Amino acid sequence: MSNKKYWIETYGCQMNIAESDALILELEASGWIKAHTEAEAAAVIINTCTVRESADTRIWGRLGFFSSLKKSHDFVLVVIGCMAERLKEKIIERCKDVDIVVGTFSKGMLVDFLENGEPGAVLSDGESYHFSSSYSAKEGSQAMIPIMHGCNNFCTYCIVPYVRGREVSRDPQSIADEINSISGLKDVMLLGQNVNSYDFEYDGERLNFVGLLKFLIKNTTVPWVRFMSPHPKDFSQELIDFIAAEPRICRNIHLPLQHGSDRILKLMNRKYSVADYMEIVEQLREKVPGITLSTDLMIGFPGETQEDFDQTIELVKKIRFDDAFTYYYNKREGTKACDMEGHLSDELKKQRLAILIDVQREITVDKKKFNIGKVVLGLAESVSKKNQSEILARTESNHMVVFNSDEGCIGEFVKLRLVALSGNTYKGEVIK
Repeated sequence: MSNKKYWIETYGCQMNIAESDALILELEASGWIKAHTEAEAAAVIINTCTVRESADTRIWGRLGFFSSLKKSHDFVLVVIGCMAERLKEKIIERCKDVDIVVGTFSKGMLVDFLENGEPGAVLSDGESYHFSSSYSAKEGSQAMIPIMHGCNNFCTYCIVPYVRGREVSRDPQSIADEINSISGLKDVMLLGQNVNSYDFEYDGERLNFVGLLKFLIKNTTVPWVRFMSPHPKDFSQELIDFIAAEPRICRNIHLPLQHGSDRILKLMNRKYSVADYMEIVEQLREKVPGITLSTDLMIGFPGETQEDFDQTIELVKKIRFDDAFTYYYNKREGTKACDMEGHLSDELKKQRLAILIDVQREITVDKKKFNIGKVVLGLAESVSKKNQSEILARTESNHMVVFNSDEGCIGEFVKLRLVALSGNTYKGEVIK
């Protein structure tokens, strides 16, 4: 292939972003270069999400766009990721301009196939998941490193176990090697569908998630270590104690609650109760002073009553999360919840979601205002998109701060005083 320019679009979770980064490394190692626009690419790759119907709808829209583009520009159109794994042949049938569909376990075959394969293929080798390096020998102050893949939990609303497969944990040494290969790394996010179910036999012993964290603390020097996403049913006392004892673990935890009603949690097959979740929150706040907590909340699950919804609102007010990712239930074919009775109307789901958003927004603003005047350490990430004379930094607590400086501080830690709040972003002053 003479034109070896690629264009890649990534949708969905941090795992998809990390997998796209790994694919980019493989492409560029084989002589491919990034195209400036879609129109000059020889290969267009869409890394898809399928967690909700809205994600599918967006991808079908992008495929329509690229089908139109093919009328004036010849290129290979590739669909990879979770939607590709779930729909495979349907994508080829519905969109004739798609040349290659790549399943979850076949991404390692793509680069070779781009140069040697035939269009109209569905790549699905059925083998176990292969972890590819996203950052090897790169520079950067931040990185997202997959440590495990797949999920064994089968929440009734979730398609992930069907498209990602069963849990597979990554060799701890390969994780440490990748972290150590990144020049200037200061903040690493460990990724997985359920990170705290990590389980790997290494050097004659089984490492659980705490064992992995201890291994990485010992064998790397990265100052800040984060992880996402843990499951409440696997959030052990051992993990809480280790977070409290190890200063390099960031004092910010994203712990998906999903709902505040025990009845709905049971229907969701979440395998914990509100009381179980509250015990984790109380232990974290007692043993890790200043910790910030964010969560996921789903409104409008089949059968949700007004009482169930009210319990969720009251629990949110009681816990007072620093932030929450809120959404309403979407049907997902192939999951148990799709066939349950008692589906709510979209209108009612949107009404309830709006109430939840307003409640959480007020809590978030109150908690952020409480921090004004505090001195924090931030890792400078980039130039602010809104003001080119300002730099955007992220704190250990996952707060965003803009401050006046030049680009020379990007990638470095900066001591900042929080002086004001604009939306969800702090205004900071540098303390020298």
